[in-house]
This record gives sequence, structure tokens and C-alpha cells, in this order.
Amino acid sequence: MVDVTEPDPFDAIVDAPFDSALSERYLVYALSTITARSLPDLRDGLKPVHRRLLWAMRQLKLDPSQAFKKSARVVGDVIGKYHPHGDASVYDAMVRLAQDFSLRYPLVEGQGNFGNIDGDNAAAYRYTEARLTKTAIQLMAGLDEGTVNFHPTYNGEEEEPEIFPGLFPNLLANGSTGIAVGMATSIPSHNVAEIIDATLLLIDNPHVEHAELMQVFQGPDFATGGLVVDSPAAISHAYETGKGAIRVRGRFSTGRDAAGNWEETGIEKLGGGQWQLVVSEIPYMLQKGKLIEQVAQLIADKKLPILEDVRDESDEQIRIVFVPKSRNVDPELLKESLYRLTDLEGRFSLNLNVLDATRTPGVLGLKLILQEWVIAQIDILLRRSQHRLDKIAARLELVEGYIVAYLNLDRIIEIIRTEDEPKPVMMAEFELTDRQAEAILNMRLRSLRKLEEMELRQERDDLLAE
Repeated sequence: MVDVTEPDPFDAIVDAPFDSALSERYLVYALSTITARSLPDLRDGLKPVHRRLLWAMRQLKLDPSQAFKKSARVVGDVIGKYHPHGDASVYDAMVRLAQDFSLRYPLVEGQGNFGNIDGDNAAAYRYTEARLTKTAIQLMAGLDEGTVNFHPTYNGEEEEPEIFPGLFPNLLANGSTGIAVGMATSIPSHNVAEIIDATLLLIDNPHVEHAELMQVFQGPDFATGGLVVDSPAAISHAYETGKGAIRVRGRFSTGRDAAGNWEETGIEKLGGGQWQLVVSEIPYMLQKGKLIEQVAQLIADKKLPILEDVRDESDEQIRIVFVPKSRNVDPELLKESLYRLTDLEGRFSLNLNVLDATRTPGVLGLKLILQEWVIAQIDILLRRSQHRLDKIAARLELVEGYIVAYLNLDRIIEIIRTEDEPKPVMMAEFELTDRQAEAILNMRLRSLRKLEEMELRQERDDLLAE
């Protein structure tokens, strides 16, 4: 009988300095947080959780023309197949993709309570339903055309795309925010037309100056509107360096001045010389309910004595009414007081920190971001074209084989009827490839008609032309 001695578990203990072991493990964690959780990819502007959400919805065929499906179904698929994290964090990410006050161009269309600008939370995922928007479809266009690499999911059972190949410039269009270890990102949303104009300018002239780009790229265009009140020079400098801060104010509603022209006064004239101020847009990421509570507290504490009352008359559109203490109050003084004492004026931190094509984090200026995005799109275009060429070549091979079969139909039939192994005989006699011979053997009898031959010749000519 052989004496089997179990290994001593203490032999596996490695004696290492605590500081080096801790720093080594923390570095691995930090890199994972930076590259796989918090920073968006420059090429599609998405973090992994958002990409996996949209991919799972695509796999569920939740196109804009299809019916909605329960959000619980989507969240379940995401955490079960692609993203092994908590359901609450995944659902929160999905809710944000559906909120038109969070994203300039929403990627998810929600049905049910997906929260509101007052700061109320969305309903639980068992109550809400969702599907993709047309914008999301544009972002994912070309996934079936060999444009991007796929990698295995965390359990190796399925595959998911590394990035989305669509032409929609999502990084700048919808922006992104995130906090990683030792670094953060804060990118505002922008107008797609301006992004495209700036990109076309760069494509036409790769040596274009930053100042020329800023002539067509005006700066942020937030989902909730508002006014950017910094100087063009300050905004341009922030986008050139990739870092800065942008002052955003709420917008007072438009009205007519004494000459009858429209202007942004915010003043609504009432009877008897009375008037009130109306705000129609608020700064990005400011909860409307919080702003009204803030103003009401100022009134209660008598810190804003020229203001009598504040009312929320919003429906689908923002409408916050400020009632002055008397009609003799200077409207401009009231506006300035609101800007100074409340969050009606705030600062949005600009930090263009993204992952480039090599998954390396870095703070990039506007021109460099557009250059890298164009390079990525050229690579995607080349891969799409090569994929199509390969498809054409594969189809042409079969069409040429079919035409050979039609030209020698009687001999082909004779070989099939008389030979035990017809494939090698056909390949030798007519110089066919293995795929061509296999395709001929798998042809249906109904295909053996003159019209089919004419169609094949036409298809061959079309494919060669393409």
C-alpha cells in the first residue's frame, strides 16, 4: 500500500513585504476600474455597462419598430450573460440612457416611470419597459459586417463586441461622467450637427487650427438647455487643453420688448403694472425640486427680501415663476440675486479624459479627439469593405461553379449517377474547388432551368461590378 502524504498548506505561503503586495494588488484594481468601468471609450463614447446593455437589447431584438419588453428581462440578461455586477447599478445605468434630461440623444426608449427632472427615482424594473432608439441603432450599425472584434464574455459562453462601429459621434454628442481611481471624466453633451461640421472640417484639412474648429463647434449643448455664459476665448481654451470649467445659467423665457421684438427678458407683464419672472430652462444635472426648495428657504429666511414667492407651473416644459415683492423691484437685480444665491447658476467641470484605441486613458483636446475618432472610423470602413469583398468573392466562387454546371449539365448528371464518389471526379474534370463541387451536389432539381442560368450570369456581372 502506497503512503500518500497530503501537501502541507503552509508550504504555499509566500513571504513578501506588505507594502509591495498591497500596492501590486491595488494597482490591478485601479487599472480594472479605469479601463473596465469608469472611463468611456473614445470610439463609441460608451462605458462597458452601457455597451453591454445596448448589446443585450439588440440580442433581444428590441428595435424601435418592435414591442417594448420588461426592463427586468433586459437587466437579467445583462447581469447573467455579460456584466456580473449588481442589478441596481445596471438598472440605474439603463434608466439614465432613457432620460431625455440626462442624455442629449437618448439611446433607450422607456415606457413607464423612468424618473423626472425633479429628482424622483424611476419605478422598479419589474414595472417599466424599454426598447432601443433609432440613435442606438445608428450607433450599432455595422456590427454584423466584420467591423469590430468580439471577445468572450466573463464566463466564456458567449461573445460581445469590443466597441460599437456606428457613425453616430456618441462621445461628444451625449457626453459622459465617471470617477475612477486617481482620475475622473466629465464630458458635456454637444449638438451633433456641430460635431459633424467640425469633423468634416478636420477631414478636409488635417492641419486645421483649433480656433477654426471652434468657429463651427460652439461648445456644450446640454440636454436641459440653459445658457453658457463664459467668453468664447475661455471655452476655446478649455477644449484645447481638455480641462476647464464652464458656467451655465438657467434661461429666462423669451418675450417681446417695447419695440415688439423677441428678447430673453423672462418678464411676463400682468395687469396693473405687476410682473413676474419665468424660467424655462435650468442648468444641467440640477434637480428642479431642489432649486425650488432652495429659493423657498431663502424667502423663509428673509435672505432674498425682494422676492415674494416661487411657483412651479411646469408640465412637459419647465416653467418656474418668481413673483417679486412689488412691481418696483428691478428685474435685473432679482435675476442677479437668484444667480448669486441659488443654483440657477452653476459650473460644469470639463475633463476630456477618455480611453483611446489602445485602451490607454488620457486627457485629450477637441482636435485630438476628432482625429482619433476619424482614424477609428476609417479602420471600421476598411474592415466593412474587406468583409463585403470577402462575401462577394465567396459568392462569386459558387456562382462560377453553378455556371460550369449549367454548361456541362448532362455530363454532371452522368457523373452523379455513375460514380460512387462524384465530388473528386467533378473537381478533376471541370477544375472545380471543393466548395463549388459541394454546392453543385446540393443543388435542387427545380434550379435546373434556363431562367436560373440567366439569373446567375446577371448576378455574376453585378458582383464583379461591385
